[in-house]
Amino acid sequence: MFAELFTPEQLTILGQIIFIDLVLAGDNAIIIGMVASKFPVEQRKKVIFWGIGGAVILRIILTMLTAYLLQITGLRLVGGLLLLYIVYKLYTDVIKGQSDEEDVKVDNSSFMKAIWTVLLADFTMSLDNVLGVAGAAGDHYMLLIFGLALSIVLMATAANLISGWIKKYKWIAWAGLLAILVVAVELIYTDIKILFL
Repeated sequence: MFAELFTPEQLTILGQIIFIDLVLAGDNAIIIGMVASKFPVEQRKKVIFWGIGGAVILRIILTMLTAYLLQITGLRLVGGLLLLYIVYKLYTDVIKGQSDEEDVKVDNSSFMKAIWTVLLADFTMSLDNVLGVAGAAGDHYMLLIFGLALSIVLMATAANLISGWIKKYKWIAWAGLLAILVVAVELIYTDIKILFL
């Protein structure tokens, strides 16, 4: 089983997952950091811990659901088209640098409200990551789990470092963009082939 993990096809999928995670996971972590920064120091670690804990559970549910849904004919086409839009958004935000910095409104009167803000932000920002990783992994569930774990680790630890890399080394953003584009085209082509050819 271990030897199967390193077939050329699976190494390609693994590469796609890593680049998709590198480009997309940073935003989620920055949101968690922004929410936590509005709290006193002693509460900050709790907000980050519970926020990431909740985001992990949410991400697992979303990814497994997406992986299942992408097996249904017709939904791959929709997923691929959504990913094409994400590629366009990434191009304008990351490559051309026209991103409008969204200031997340945080009610720091309540710890639970902060966790809710993190979960809501993660839910709205996870679609691109979940769709990209689930689309790239296909029915390779071990790689899907690896991609999921990687995005969580990146979200929890290296957001600022990754966003710095992407600003400094544009090729990382281009590689991520290309990986998502390939996944989008594959999803669209798979459904077009089944539905029309």
